[in-house]
Amino acid sequence: MGIKFTGTVGLSLFFLTVGEPVQTNAMHIMEGFLPPAWCAFWFAVFIPFFIYGLINMRKIVNKNPESKMLLALSGAFIFILSALKLPSVTGSTSHPTGVGIGTLFFGPSVISVLGTICLLFQALLLAHGGLSTLGANAFSMAVVGPFVGYAVYKLARKLKINQSISIFLCAALADLSTYLMTSIQLGIVFPDAGLGISGTIVKFMGIFCLTQIPIAIAEGLLTVVMYNLISAYIPNVQLKGGTN
Repeated sequence: MGIKFTGTVGLSLFFLTVGEPVQTNAMHIMEGFLPPAWCAFWFAVFIPFFIYGLINMRKIVNKNPESKMLLALSGAFIFILSALKLPSVTGSTSHPTGVGIGTLFFGPSVISVLGTICLLFQALLLAHGGLSTLGANAFSMAVVGPFVGYAVYKLARKLKINQSISIFLCAALADLSTYLMTSIQLGIVFPDAGLGISGTIVKFMGIFCLTQIPIAIAEGLLTVVMYNLISAYIPNVQLKGGTN
């Protein structure tokens, strides 16, 4: 694919240098931040995707038991990247999501399970996000992000766009769409009296999404490197959205 292991080392060092375990002031919605009714609402919206993901994951494992290793790798990639705290252009902090690589290998539904497991452990071990807000955080990062990224990849391949560029777009836009959804979630719950709900959502987008652009670009590049590295060691690995 043209990107060697040295690229993996360089990008990995970048993330490890500027990153550290995320505190409660990061972009995951923290514990107790949403009213109980909204917590229940987002759990209700999210649960069907989680169940569908469990069913698909079971089918994948039953059909190909060797896929367990790649599933574990995809989950680890999500956990590590989404547990990093990176300085942003607005002076706050943000983090990548890591959902792109698993979405490419297994489709978006499986990421609703892998992403939720990662978010649960982060809430319990790193004070990153929360248990009451797990439904909201999982819906934005483990549902919206993967489904948007997968749709973008499929469209890019249909338009005959280069595979590496398609992979980059999948990961980068999955990342950005996660923060777009978070902006919507917060804007609905905490509307500014002078701006209204739509104006507040745009205000959150101006902070979150603008902040996330350089991180999304870095994540897209790292995902391309990861795919090239994996495909070099597993020659017959297939992408869910097609490789032709």
